[in-house]
Amino acid sequence: MTETRRLFLILNGKSAPREDVRSAISRVRDAGHEVAVRVTYEPGDVARFVGEALGADTRPDAIVAGGGDGTLNQVVAALLDTHGQAQAAPSGQPAVGVLPLGTANDFAVGLELSTEDPGAALTLCAEGEIRTIDAARINERVFVNLASGGTVTQITREADPRAKRLFGGAAYLIAGASHIGRLAPSNARFSAEGFSWEGEFLAMAIGNGRLAGGGVPLCPEAQLDDGLLDLTLFPQPDADHVLGLLSRLLHETEAPVEGYAKTTRFSSLTVESDAELSLNLDGEPMQAKSLKVEVLPGAVRFVTGPAPKGLVS
Repeated sequence: MTETRRLFLILNGKSAPREDVRSAISRVRDAGHEVAVRVTYEPGDVARFVGEALGADTRPDAIVAGGGDGTLNQVVAALLDTHGQAQAAPSGQPAVGVLPLGTANDFAVGLELSTEDPGAALTLCAEGEIRTIDAARINERVFVNLASGGTVTQITREADPRAKRLFGGAAYLIAGASHIGRLAPSNARFSAEGFSWEGEFLAMAIGNGRLAGGGVPLCPEAQLDDGLLDLTLFPQPDADHVLGLLSRLLHETEAPVEGYAKTTRFSSLTVESDAELSLNLDGEPMQAKSLKVEVLPGAVRFVTGPAPKGLVS
């Protein structure tokens, strides 16, 4: 048997009643691992629970985010806020695991983790390999997967949740088509080492991970442990090609950026705009006119499978 671990599961309150989640916890406990469970109820709970885990006499081996990408974001942000965001993860820092229970689970899908079997996902948190991955920061906000902005962010936010459940990525295309008459482009100036661009764009993505919006590979070449972030920019097309681009962005599964987007890799990026830019950081909203983006190399110890996609090592 593998060495037992102490898991501290922070479970999104929406998922607490699920029988498959309860069965997953029982399965892992029956295998000899410890699982402490905390259920979120209101804003601030995740940070408070992370503080509780770090302050325990016996720290957990892994803090598990039970929910969607937003729950994972909050766990990582709280952990980095405690340990500092400008240095590699200290050896005593608990690893982070994920029990994917959200609608999209883009981070978990990008790592090819189980999203259909909570028992398998939680077992992996108890028995999987721990690797060091990067995180990222925009101004004072942390993300671990991907930050997106522009019209696509607006569509993602406004898509009917019921349609997302029924149609998946096609729901975003439906939302885009219904708003085609008012899809105003954003305008900004981007500057990184060896890269400069200014103009109108339909969408932008800054990726530590590869996927967003329900499995769309906005940053298809991004790697979680290379010490860099990927920028993908979609310049504003002419009016006759807007819907076609939206279809590629929101519905295709194979590298929709190829041949159209402007891309670069960077460790530090500045974005300046005369108007507020709306962003989505791992499912969490943000607005700002000026963005300072930087990678946080090796900031998080993360539980992964044996050969996860999206990692160099």
